[in-house]
Amino acid sequence: MNHSTFLSAASLLLLATLSACTEAPAPAPGAPTPILQGGQLRFAPGHPQLALLGMATAAPGKAITVELPARLVWNEERTQRIYPAFAGRVMAIKADVGQPVKSGALLAQLASPDFGMAQADTAKAKAEAQLSQKSLQRQRELFEAGIIARKDLDQAEFDAARTQAETQRSQARTNLYGGGSGNVNQQLALIASIHGTVVERNLNPGQEVRPDQSGPGVPALFVVTDPTSLWVQIDARESEIGTLKIGSAFELVIPSLGGQKFDGKVTAVADFIDPATRTIKVRGVVANPNRLLKAEMLATARIERQLGNGVVIPSQAVSLLGTKHTVMVQTSAGVFESRDITISYQGPKETVVSQGLSAGDQVVSENMLLLVREFRIAQSDARPAQAKP
Repeated sequence: MNHSTFLSAASLLLLATLSACTEAPAPAPGAPTPILQGGQLRFAPGHPQLALLGMATAAPGKAITVELPARLVWNEERTQRIYPAFAGRVMAIKADVGQPVKSGALLAQLASPDFGMAQADTAKAKAEAQLSQKSLQRQRELFEAGIIARKDLDQAEFDAARTQAETQRSQARTNLYGGGSGNVNQQLALIASIHGTVVERNLNPGQEVRPDQSGPGVPALFVVTDPTSLWVQIDARESEIGTLKIGSAFELVIPSLGGQKFDGKVTAVADFIDPATRTIKVRGVVANPNRLLKAEMLATARIERQLGNGVVIPSQAVSLLGTKHTVMVQTSAGVFESRDITISYQGPKETVVSQGLSAGDQVVSENMLLLVREFRIAQSDARPAQAKP
């Protein structure tokens, strides 16, 4: 054996000797397992799992705040969506987004041969009406002279009335689209019929437009609205049918505005439930004098709901086992029991319990599932022992 081999063997022998002389540390004592006694789960005082459990006190029934998702849209009672009544080409645009306009203001001018035909029909109707009036006058003179029969005069009066009605109809049509001057110029005007602000413009110079480019899903050429009043579309749960009635007040919270709050009022409630979302469509209105609110903003509608008898606990304290709702109740320090409850209302944050709890009861509201797991383990461990003679 050479010198280096001898030193390696000696080193290994020394390490083995030192290891044999050093005693291994004793394992740390584990926390005692909770036990099941009389249907209650009992923890030893100071058990580390107790620090993980959050507790809540069942409070007497009161008015609770219900939060519902909402979305802001234009107030359609104060909105005009303008589509082309005739095919044509955009020649001039007189208004743009953000511009305030008054009723009768010109928004855009189109060149439209189809509208020119409507103008020509109006001019033709006027000419026929003038001719029928002259013919009626001659027939009256002839009738008074005894030259024609009464039926001929009656026919002339009918023709005059018919042509006059046609003139009024065609004139009203051309006046509606800014062509009441009597000239056949093919100039189709897009006109605002309400006071408001242009919030959408979906046309460009030279663009060809047609009347079939309108309807659901097709953007209007112009949208004029009064932005100082907006509609609120609320998706309400079935349980809120009795709370959200026409005239009910609600508070609108806008997350994108730092949680600013606005007062609103319910104006309409649907008579059916959306089969896809199982919600009821509720419409409200909210004032927007400073124009901080914008259409398509997402919001939360808060309403106050009056509750009957019962107690209120956090919704996260309730678990569903099969068809039963249960909670874990702390009867004394470190002692817990599972209790079946009956709920009369369950929201995302608060639940109203009508049976099974009393005001002042302590329920587990945080890490409840951890406690439920310990409860089941203790029940499983207890079954074999109970089966022994």
